[in-house]
Amino acid sequence: MKKRKAGRLELERTKWGYFFIAPGIIGFLVFSLGPMLYSLFLSTMEWDIINPMKFVGIENYLNLLQDDLTWKSLRVTFWYTILSVPLIVIVDFLIAMLLNTKVKGISVFRTIFYIPSIIPLVATCAVWMFIYNPTYGLLNGVLRAFHLPVMQFLDRPSTVVPSLAMIALWCSGNTVIIYLAGLQSVSRQLYEAAQMDGAGKLKCLIHITIPMMTPIIFYNVVMAIINSLQTFTQAYIMTEGGPANSSMFLSLMIYNNAFRYRRMGYAAALSWILFVIVGILTAALFASSRKWVFYETKGD
Repeated sequence: MKKRKAGRLELERTKWGYFFIAPGIIGFLVFSLGPMLYSLFLSTMEWDIINPMKFVGIENYLNLLQDDLTWKSLRVTFWYTILSVPLIVIVDFLIAMLLNTKVKGISVFRTIFYIPSIIPLVATCAVWMFIYNPTYGLLNGVLRAFHLPVMQFLDRPSTVVPSLAMIALWCSGNTVIIYLAGLQSVSRQLYEAAQMDGAGKLKCLIHITIPMMTPIIFYNVVMAIINSLQTFTQAYIMTEGGPANSSMFLSLMIYNNAFRYRRMGYAAALSWILFVIVGILTAALFASSRKWVFYETKGD
């Protein structure tokens, strides 16, 4: 009798469990998995939104592989990733270490570094367009004050991507906060034991802080790479992919083909290429993490 009651109770709990997670499952199927599968179907079609769809198979994928602009956008996207990810990962780690010190008014500085990450990116782009402006921009004003030549930050192919990478660093306050939380979770006993053995600050950093922070570093690297590969807003607002397509990120190319040129099938194929690239890089990072990421509770 008791077993039957326990079984019915377990069944009721299971039913209620499925009931409460049903909105999340339905939302995932309708708003994530469903659109993904539809875009995969759409990538095999030729469709301009107005006329009926026409099945073309893998023609969209073959065409994009033969498109010079596709390869250029891939180079631009990877170049931006190579520049922005180390900036975000390393500089934000150093900033978090400074913000982890116990000085008067440190909470004010923490807030200052975090605020740019919660400002709408459109507003941030407007501010940086003023900063980079060659005529009355803040940076060029500083250069003129020191009698240095004015720079065309967003109007030269050689400087536009590094200039956009600096904006990514400016907006990465959430990464600083994640680092700060990780630094505060490192046991003080480890530092005390190392100092008793004569270890200095540099050795503590190399042998304690960095190893204990590797899970946080790994997470931030993965998120920084994914975000950088999907960068869109900065180029769309500030450069529109120029000059000479030197800031034509793959996500911007997807947008242009879908909504400007009405090549929905081609855009869907491009989006799946981006998805595969992100998946391969993420899988490679997870595979490499076994060699350099230290988990304190990891079993033998």
